[in-house]
Amino acid sequence: MSADTPPKVLFEHEGVFIHSNTEASEDQDLLVSGFLRIIDKDGEIIVEYKPLEDTVDPSNMLCAGKDSSSVMEWAYCPGEERSSPQQAVVLEQQQSYETEWDMINAVSFPKRKPCSNGEGALNHTHEKSKWSFTFSVWDLRSITVKEEGWSRLVFGMKEPPTLLPSLHFHLGGSEGFIDCLRRYIIITEAPDDETCLLVSTPNRALSQSFENLLDDNNYGLVTKLKKDPYVTTLGGFSKVTNYIFDAFRGPELEQQQRKPHEEVADLDILGLGEVIPGLEINQQEEPGFEVITRMDLGARPEVTRREPLSAEDWAKHQDQEGRVENVPQLKKIIFKGGLCHAVRKEAWKFLLGYYTWDSTYDERKGQQRRKTDEYFRMKLQWKSVSEEQERRNSRLRDCRSLIEKDVNRTDRTNRFYEGIDNPGLVLLHDVLMTYCMYDFDLGYVQGMSDLLSPILYVMDNEVDAFWCFVSFMDQMHQNFEEPMQGMKTQLIQLSTLLRLLDLAFWNYLESQDSGYLYFCFRWLLIRFKRELSYPDVLRLWEVMWTGLPCQNFHLLVCCAILDSEKRKIMEENYGFNEILKHINELSMKLDIEEILHKSEAICMQIRSCKDLPYSVSEILGFNTESKFPRLEGREFGTLDSPRPTQRQEVFSNGHNRHYREPPTHNGCKVSFIS
Repeated sequence: MSADTPPKVLFEHEGVFIHSNTEASEDQDLLVSGFLRIIDKDGEIIVEYKPLEDTVDPSNMLCAGKDSSSVMEWAYCPGEERSSPQQAVVLEQQQSYETEWDMINAVSFPKRKPCSNGEGALNHTHEKSKWSFTFSVWDLRSITVKEEGWSRLVFGMKEPPTLLPSLHFHLGGSEGFIDCLRRYIIITEAPDDETCLLVSTPNRALSQSFENLLDDNNYGLVTKLKKDPYVTTLGGFSKVTNYIFDAFRGPELEQQQRKPHEEVADLDILGLGEVIPGLEINQQEEPGFEVITRMDLGARPEVTRREPLSAEDWAKHQDQEGRVENVPQLKKIIFKGGLCHAVRKEAWKFLLGYYTWDSTYDERKGQQRRKTDEYFRMKLQWKSVSEEQERRNSRLRDCRSLIEKDVNRTDRTNRFYEGIDNPGLVLLHDVLMTYCMYDFDLGYVQGMSDLLSPILYVMDNEVDAFWCFVSFMDQMHQNFEEPMQGMKTQLIQLSTLLRLLDLAFWNYLESQDSGYLYFCFRWLLIRFKRELSYPDVLRLWEVMWTGLPCQNFHLLVCCAILDSEKRKIMEENYGFNEILKHINELSMKLDIEEILHKSEAICMQIRSCKDLPYSVSEILGFNTESKFPRLEGREFGTLDSPRPTQRQEVFSNGHNRHYREPPTHNGCKVSFIS
């Protein structure tokens, strides 16, 4: 958002009151009516409260105001003058809250312009309204919620510790306000006080990553570092990677300025300080022990691939009643060659778990009838919401707005979605809106349209596409959750794998401030959807859905791409910005068959390694291989090799080996071995 772009209103609610007299006294309670907003101003989330100029017909008021005490600097100041009747509605203090509700219902509140600073409002020495306040959500410490026949919210600020005046939601709207805040901050209930909500703010750079990753036609704004010609050439991808870069590096610059009692640096909050190699690993090494930094992985084996599975071969794997037979062998065939397009519409339903492999034709027909009924019941929920209802449902409005924005720019060069008023776009919109009804907590996050688009294209049916999308989102859900734990975990795991495979290349990236591999963010977020041609995306996804040849195979796909590009990156001595530019320009230039060849070969190479670090075995699922079909034969890398037992890592001290439990950080194991 540029400096001259007006703030974006994320939430607005009128009829929020401040009770000026909160002390027990004989004075009347002065109600100041105002509006409450949450706005996005240049990427910063702001909460704003302003009183309204009172244009209510005095005949509708129960009584007129007379001079009474008011609030000055959020404190009761009996010596201050009262506001005039034109600024507030006065209620007798002894009235019950039921009487106050009657008054509220009797008074109409037409649209009124907010009080401008110094005009028609209570003024302090800086000529600003006493009743107005504005703060950034990053400065919010807590929210106290009280129920008094209506909801009352009290905001507690961080520094200096301050309580803002209570806001009374006589007309409702407090839940919608808090729900909107939850999209930008983490709100948890205090363990010792159920009325107190504690606020923590994830790094603001990370919190903007999704929106900036997928913004504008190129799904992101250009990173504007004016003095660097390389950065100005980057598309949307560079924007999100710079956000992550700032998120990881910012705390290092602020560390010396933080007071001892302040929160832990953001690096530690993210759990990256000790987990990603190269940050604080050296501090964890035991005196007298030399960490193994290189391992002999052996030669990378040759692998072969085959033709896609044909419709005839697919039919041979089904019995007369429709049950799929010899599923492990069938998955191996699909992994080795993918599917011909004629088979995808049916086979994807099995690969994604919409159909079970042992279901019959009749069972699948019955399931489809039930799922169709369930889908349209959920679709009816949002289709039947009136415009008036939607005006009071900010969450639904926001989801619809994001979906409409994304649908209009998703795969518009594909024949299924191109042109104006294309029915494919309507289906894409409807399935995403219905998913919001299916998963209220997640709703819609930018990028999900990229995951649905190929599925809808293959299914050509909104019900089947919806349930297949639900299954895919079960796998991808953590990628889109606000704490971004899924993305952080994958970046950590990818860094661990790359460090094992090529320590020299990893060290080079680390020396260029790229050791976090944040340039792989988009690859992981939407599974290479914007890096490959449409047919190649279909091929890659169906191969990955087999679950072969290991867990987290998509991380090895990343390693394979980086392995192909490392020579150019290192020989050209690319720095941080050049690496971003180079990776971004790989889009639509990658050869999927070459990538799959290399990814499988890397898996075999790692599997056959002796003394494989436990952390790597766990990332790839080698310690739980009973869950994954085993690919037989040497070409699938079934060589067994000794590995540390249980949770042990290998360290060396001279010529002796020592085993110990690996340290943990926030539940994540710390890997020291390359």
